Amino acid sequence: MFREMRRFKQQLSKDECEAILRDATSGVLAVQGDDGYPYAVPVSHVYRDGKIAFHCAKTGHKIDAIRASEKVSFCVVAQDEVMPVERTTAFISVIAFGRARIVEDEPGLRKIAGWIGEKFCPNHLEGCFQETDEVIAANRMYCVEIDVEHLTGKCGSQVLKRRRAAEQGAG
Repeated sequence: MFREMRRFKQQLSKDECEAILRDATSGVLAVQGDDGYPYAVPVSHVYRDGKIAFHCAKTGHKIDAIRASEKVSFCVVAQDEVMPVERTTAFISVIAFGRARIVEDEPGLRKIAGWIGEKFCPNHLEGCFQETDEVIAANRMYCVEIDVEHLTGKCGSQVLKRRRAAEQGAG
């Protein structure tokens, strides 16, 4: 169902892809937008248990698009170094394909909000939990959870050359 990577020698391992998703603080969510136009929007996210999750408002283009079609993709660029002399970039990126589910129930909202707090505010969890209580009480938040069905990552040829050189230097 999903395409194989054309430049398979540059493909990252699943473990490296997951580490990139786990460590990144933001990525770009792509959905099927209005009138057949793609809609891509940056979001702060967490990656846990094979799922990408984020919180958002209860109305807007993103939620409307997810309601219309659960199929989404999510991209993270972990490195992007322009190399003008070589006329290329040294990049590392990951793209995930999956199905998005809008989380509306209180236990689900608390679970994802807790993940977000642990990642982004580990030394201020009490404030995060208080804010979560307030937002849930005011009925102002949804969370979205993406079940990742296909995950792939790629590094540019310059990154691959650097990795090979480092391996040879270490060996």
